Amino acid sequence: MTHIDNGTIHYRDELVRKLIHLFSLSIPVIYYFIPKQTAVIILSILTALAFIIDGGRFISKSFAKLFYKLFGFLLRKHELDDEKKNLTGATYVLLSALICVLIFPKVIFVTAFAILIISDSMAALIGRRYGKRKFLRKSLEGTLSFFISASIVILFTPKVGNFPMEYVISFIAAFIGAIIENISYGFADDNLTIPLSVGFTMWILYLLIFPNLELVLLNVPR
Repeated sequence: MTHIDNGTIHYRDELVRKLIHLFSLSIPVIYYFIPKQTAVIILSILTALAFIIDGGRFISKSFAKLFYKLFGFLLRKHELDDEKKNLTGATYVLLSALICVLIFPKVIFVTAFAILIISDSMAALIGRRYGKRKFLRKSLEGTLSFFISASIVILFTPKVGNFPMEYVISFIAAFIGAIIENISYGFADDNLTIPLSVGFTMWILYLLIFPNLELVLLNVPR
């Protein structure tokens, strides 16, 4: 029988971790209503604070003890490894948001990051509880739940002109994101790989299908 990884923390703690993760949905929601420059400033400050906290637990044993006492139950095994000095998932989320805001047009960022927050959570929870069939590096059930939830997200995220092909672009990107979420396990943090893969796929397809379309949302701060 092929082994399927079921995570390194208790399922109940995984559920709490993902519920907290869902609060990150506020990032694309708030960014939709504010200018890019403001978003970059806010995310830069939050990312810097996250790095300071992570750095603090690497440098100070007393700080690390307090940090792990408060949040240790939410951390995966690799995040608790002081020798490797891995960043927490929260730090990666903020770093990923900052990078993606700097790189992508707003219409792409909102979709890509909403998919990260919602579909990554669904893949983890469904995959751990119901994952039985091995697919690539994780479970088929988890990967399918990622794609299905991402497809639902796409129906509600903003589009430039609400053209039918914009949905096709997003569905293709969601499929790529589902595969990347699966195969990035063990060698790259999916908080980075998912939005970057979804975002770049969308951007390339927009350029190929709508070469003259300006990727700007009307009546939305730039």
